[in-house]
Amino acid sequence: MVYITEWDKFVEQSIELFRADPDSTRYVMKYRHCDGKLVLKVTDNRQCLKYKTDQAQEAKKMEKLNNMFFALMARGPDVDLSEVTGKEQMESQPTKKGRGRKQ
Repeated sequence: MVYITEWDKFVEQSIELFRADPDSTRYVMKYRHCDGKLVLKVTDNRQCLKYKTDQAQEAKKMEKLNNMFFALMARGPDVDLSEVTGKEQMESQPTKKGRGRKQ
């Protein structure tokens, strides 16, 4: 298992791996607080892709990758990922007012 050092290359290969075999592909995040390192792993039991970082700025990139995988898993591997973004998509949706208890 070799770590991929470039983020864009990791994302591209991860999505290709998922689209090739969506039923057996897994996506794992592992954070070690004592080291301050985040490891992302995508595998289909034949090929394993790993990316390691200790930069806090890459949290937004990881969030966008999570949203891409959520879209792929929910809508199917043929979904157009150009419309998938991070938090700004969720913020643009109108909020619903509930009938819950007032505080």
